[in-house]
Amino acid sequence: MTAVERLRADHAPALLAFERENRAFFAASVPDRGDEFFAGFDARLAGLLAEQAAGTDHFHVLAEDDGTVLGRVNLVGVAGGSAELGYRVAERATGRGLATSAVREVCALAFAEYGLTALRARTTVDNAGSRAVLARTGFAEAGAITLMGKPGLLFTRDLADPIPRPARP
Repeated sequence: MTAVERLRADHAPALLAFERENRAFFAASVPDRGDEFFAGFDARLAGLLAEQAAGTDHFHVLAEDDGTVLGRVNLVGVAGGSAELGYRVAERATGRGLATSAVREVCALAFAEYGLTALRARTTVDNAGSRAVLARTGFAEAGAITLMGKPGLLFTRDLADPIPRPARP
């Protein structure tokens, strides 16, 4: 079983393992975090937790019962009732609907717990998986952008609208 949990200091070892194990997988679709990210991980995590405590960002992990991190869903740049959503899921966990369910849950938290009313997200045009997650979770295309030198799309979501749920047979 997996659960979305608000980022805590004790997630550090599992989160670092997640980032290391999936570094090449993530670098295929988003810019690599660089060696400095891994070398300064503890300081970086402390900074993230401080930002979270200040309410400027909200970080979440998708964790298994044993504490293994399978994904992250973050809300960054909180201002004026909105934030930018970002997420990533471990290569071994793709295709199981985990990103969709985690994004849905964080959208609900954003509205109910963090008082946000709108979210933004970005992805490259060639990232079909990410575009599908955003579509399934109520995000609408809001324009073309350039992201990492590639054609990209901006998405928005009004959090007052109900989160779409999968149809039942």
